[in-house]
Amino acid sequence: MGIITELFYLPSIEYFAAVQGNGIICLDDLERYQKQSLRNRTSILLANKTEKLSVPVYGGNKNQPYRDIRIDYEQKWLNVHLRGMQSAYGKAPFFEFYYPYLEQVYLKKLPFLIDMNQQLLTVCLKLLRWDTEVKYLSEFGEKSGLSDLRGVIKSKEHFTERDIYEARPYSQLFGVDFVPNLSIIDLLFCAGPEAEAIITASKKIE
Repeated sequence: MGIITELFYLPSIEYFAAVQGNGIICLDDLERYQKQSLRNRTSILLANKTEKLSVPVYGGNKNQPYRDIRIDYEQKWLNVHLRGMQSAYGKAPFFEFYYPYLEQVYLKKLPFLIDMNQQLLTVCLKLLRWDTEVKYLSEFGEKSGLSDLRGVIKSKEHFTERDIYEARPYSQLFGVDFVPNLSIIDLLFCAGPEAEAIITASKKIE
């Protein structure tokens, strides 16, 4: 089984519920870049609020291929994101085990957004211990037989409007009320090896 998806930045738990069970995730590297989308932003939980992390890029107009989008390292986002993760999850049970794998990707300072996102996704899949092969649509060629998730998960639409993910609470570090569908790193840092079972439980019956 395989699925074609957009490539997001540290995707949400809903995304992983959608792709779970697929042996191949085929990333669309042929699409045009979309501003204000999940391709360069994600959400984590801080002490007082949910924080959106956004990766600044050069250009990014509609006509640019995603694969050509460069990350703007002149802005101080890198330290903001790394310190944000440390502040949000430094005391989480599995932070010290998982964070170094993510940090290694950031410290490479990869020039293109698509490469950073692909490597971060690959790390997350490995931390989940999923036997999933990540390919690009441009190299995969014939796509018959693959289900298509593109255009389904939208940043301006609440997850409850889609029939993919139903929140299953797990222990978070902050707040009384559970905050659903954050970046997968929230689940990984807080739940560790239990993350897969939580994703399975949160997946709506197809």
